[in-house]
Amino acid sequence: MAEAHQAVAFQFTITPEGIDLRLSYQALSQIYLSGLRSWKKRISRMRNRVIKGVYPASPSSWLFVVIAILATMYMRSDPSMGLIAKIQEHLPVSSLSLSVQGQTMLSVLVFSTLLWLSLILTLRFCLKLLLSYHRWMFEQHGHISTTTKVWVTLVRLLSGRKPLLYSYQTSLPCLPVPPIKDTLERYLESVRPLLSGPGFQRMTVLAAQFENSLGNRLQRYLKLKALWATNYVSDWWEEYIYLRGRGPIMVNSNYYGMDFLYVTPTPIQAARAGNTITALLLYRRKVNSEQLTPSRVPGTVIPLCAAQCERMFNTTRTPGEETDVLQHWQDSEFVAVYHRGRYFRLWVYKAGRLLSPREIEYQIQRILDDPSPPGPGEDRLGALTAGDRVPWCAVRKQHFSSGVNKRSLDCIERAAFFVTLDDEEQGMMGEDPVGNLDRYAKSLLHGKCYDRWFDKSFSVVVYKNGKNGLNAEHSWADAPTVAHLWEFTLATDAFQLGYTEDGHCKGEVERSLPPPQRLTWDIPVEVQEQVSISLSVAQALADDVDCHVFPFRDFGKGRIKKLKISPDAFIQLALQLAYYRDRKTFCLTYEASMTRLFREGRTETVRSCSNEGCAFVKAVESGEGPEHCRRLFRLAAEKHQNLYRLAMTGSGIDRHLFCLYVVSKYLGVESPFLTEVLSEPWRLSTSQTPVQQLELFDMKNHPDFISLGGGFGPVADDGYGVSYIIVGEDMINYHVSCKHSFSETDSHRFGAQISRALLDLLSVLTPAKSENSQAQDKKQQ
Repeated sequence: MAEAHQAVAFQFTITPEGIDLRLSYQALSQIYLSGLRSWKKRISRMRNRVIKGVYPASPSSWLFVVIAILATMYMRSDPSMGLIAKIQEHLPVSSLSLSVQGQTMLSVLVFSTLLWLSLILTLRFCLKLLLSYHRWMFEQHGHISTTTKVWVTLVRLLSGRKPLLYSYQTSLPCLPVPPIKDTLERYLESVRPLLSGPGFQRMTVLAAQFENSLGNRLQRYLKLKALWATNYVSDWWEEYIYLRGRGPIMVNSNYYGMDFLYVTPTPIQAARAGNTITALLLYRRKVNSEQLTPSRVPGTVIPLCAAQCERMFNTTRTPGEETDVLQHWQDSEFVAVYHRGRYFRLWVYKAGRLLSPREIEYQIQRILDDPSPPGPGEDRLGALTAGDRVPWCAVRKQHFSSGVNKRSLDCIERAAFFVTLDDEEQGMMGEDPVGNLDRYAKSLLHGKCYDRWFDKSFSVVVYKNGKNGLNAEHSWADAPTVAHLWEFTLATDAFQLGYTEDGHCKGEVERSLPPPQRLTWDIPVEVQEQVSISLSVAQALADDVDCHVFPFRDFGKGRIKKLKISPDAFIQLALQLAYYRDRKTFCLTYEASMTRLFREGRTETVRSCSNEGCAFVKAVESGEGPEHCRRLFRLAAEKHQNLYRLAMTGSGIDRHLFCLYVVSKYLGVESPFLTEVLSEPWRLSTSQTPVQQLELFDMKNHPDFISLGGGFGPVADDGYGVSYIIVGEDMINYHVSCKHSFSETDSHRFGAQISRALLDLLSVLTPAKSENSQAQDKKQQ
């Protein structure tokens, strides 16, 4: 549409009297306003570069330094100890015809600027040193050392000025490479409860051989990379774990986020889409202007890396023969919309102005009311993004690299994000709320396998009854970043944008808006055949997924904290107990932890199945006394917390071993130890979804606005994927997934085991009341 506006801006004809020039003032006005918006963004980016470039100082501090130097010189004192005079001697001022006073002033400005820049570098170096201190994380709550108290004070002083989103990036420390000896010791400790005596002895010998031979050589290369690269893990992790995967990313990689559990702000599909799209674009505006407050470790002033926000919007994953590529565009003024087999380009700006929620609702309703049928092969085209990557790459190169197909594909890939207007109804509703929640999860995870564009950074799904959700591609960022975006979207939708009494978006509508642009395709028979093949692959994968979503309401973190126990440690030990009861054994357990205390940090693995945890589970199952079980539980919980802290502070196991493995592949050498370690299956993969990262509303006063969180597919064919979100003080929401094809796993059965394990743990940890206290309770009742 932008090209069309510019094409009709000037209209002219040649007449005998000369050129008859007719100007379309409306079109010229729109072009001017659009260009003005573009220049405002450029100026804003330049301003932000200056502000974050001098952080933790401010640009105005330069003037303070200049005035201080001039004031000192006015008092006939030379604060530069002769440097100003030296600068004056070497300045090429002879051609400027400056007076002696002017030359002195210019020299003072040069010296002040150099002094100011030196102070900035010093402050930034000091802040980096302070942020490299992590001992605070290992101190017990309520027993903070003097060193940590001084450290907190200094961090607050240096970061007291309001930072921009990326202000801390250059001050964050680099991820350290752990000593190889420490990593191997922690690895052997983590597999000790999972191996028999001879098996553990064999693995110990393999680890010793690796350390004494190949390990130190690989470690040297890794340390060299750590000196050169910003983060020695993240680029290899993104490429080899995500982008080089040749199988489907649907279910295997992508994950989902859900709407509110009890509340649907409006039952009108177009209205919900209007507010949701607006909220997402408002978030993008905050990211682009860097006005989004940097995330911090909860309850502290410690900043987290914000690099993952850079590719949140206007990003897509494009398929390749050997590896995919993440493509990111600086800006996009439209979103791509799918409805009943048709694709549309919806412009969300007009003449540089973001459309109001009511106008976006109006445009969405136009799409919903459009009776045109999909073109041949168009309705299931999205299945190409759900199937294997190599066929999608071949089809894309041959049939989508030119002409109408390339133009339409560009509209989808360059869009800010993807929107699906689903013709189904979802949510916890009707006579079967449990089953409906499970179907809701499966719908967001894979849909019909062709009505999502799984390559986009994220796709928003708005259902017929007003429920919504999203499906996110994993390579560009991890779940906490997307959870931050989604939490802002839900809160802004419900509490800031709001709806009218009849359920429509607020605001006025400009009826002259051009309709959404229908994308056209030319899909030959061979492409339609590949679409069918990709769809059959994706459908088999989707049909095999067994999902179960359930809110646990018996108690939450409020009750757990009264026992002076970490809620996450409590939940992880409950999962160990549930898995042991379900499968009669222990397994290698993956819990995702972040390393965003470091620049460009992503995740690390917490190996939650520990010796201490297994000892506790066995004690509970064998009917040991409550005091003995409580003592073992405290040891297991403390061990888990320590493992989590080590992972967060760069002393984890798995990312280090992964990078050593990558180096060995580059060198063309084989390591039996690394090969075996990286082939071990994660039969229990877990992750906690963060909540209340943004204080946009009070959950105590609005208890119905509880988020269900999100989930993901199982990592192992014979294992479980478990995601949980601790909501408020009295609820924990669980998402359990596994595969129907493995007969020994069942998501509903495992969900019941989790609930039972949580209750049993609480019973074990709650001391029985004496007869006197029970009698007093009866009297009070």
